Amino acid sequence: MASLMELKEIFRSADAVCFDVDSTVIREEGIDELAKFCGVGDAVAEMTRRAMGGTVTFKAALTARLGLIRPSYEQVQKLISDNPPQLTPGIRELVSRLHQRGVQVFLVSGGFQSIVEHVALQLNIPTTNVFANRLKFYFNGEKYAGFDETQPTAESGGKGKVITHLKEQFHFKKVVMIGDGATDMEACPPGDCFIGFGGNVVRKQVKEKAKWYITHFDELLKELEER
Repeated sequence: MASLMELKEIFRSADAVCFDVDSTVIREEGIDELAKFCGVGDAVAEMTRRAMGGTVTFKAALTARLGLIRPSYEQVQKLISDNPPQLTPGIRELVSRLHQRGVQVFLVSGGFQSIVEHVALQLNIPTTNVFANRLKFYFNGEKYAGFDETQPTAESGGKGKVITHLKEQFHFKKVVMIGDGATDMEACPPGDCFIGFGGNVVRKQVKEKAKWYITHFDELLKELEER
């Protein structure tokens, strides 16, 4: 197991940094915001709580919650325009600094492609560097028709699969994963360094188990200035 000092060195010399999105890059949870917007916020929040504490797989929890929300294409677009995702303080500066250093930045999320791509554009991250779940709509482009179950992020352990894919495709030697949740922590390995983030919400399990835990992105900016 790497020490904190070794993890910091991996971060400073990383080829690629992968960020979780909900409650990490943005302040809110996309699925909860969509549920509120569609009038089923309380019911979905209760399902989320049960999923977090139980033995439900990620895919089963996602299927159940989306089955309750059943968002139309129009509702998703209206959510983005009326209530755009709020960037976490410091993330814009951190991504910009990583880009200046020639580090590839990816968004790896269990959230929805359309919302995550909106976030990527704000951070000058190419949409080809987004890995997220895709909602499906019927051919008239309106009614909800499920989600693309072939996406790696639709499965438990999916973020690790994305990192394995990135290492194989780009021959990255050191990949860092940053996020607030257990699914982010579980992505290392194959990720080389996990940084727990508690700036928006503190997950007890992650705070206790992560060797490197931060509450503000300024802490990572300072690490980059060390070198």
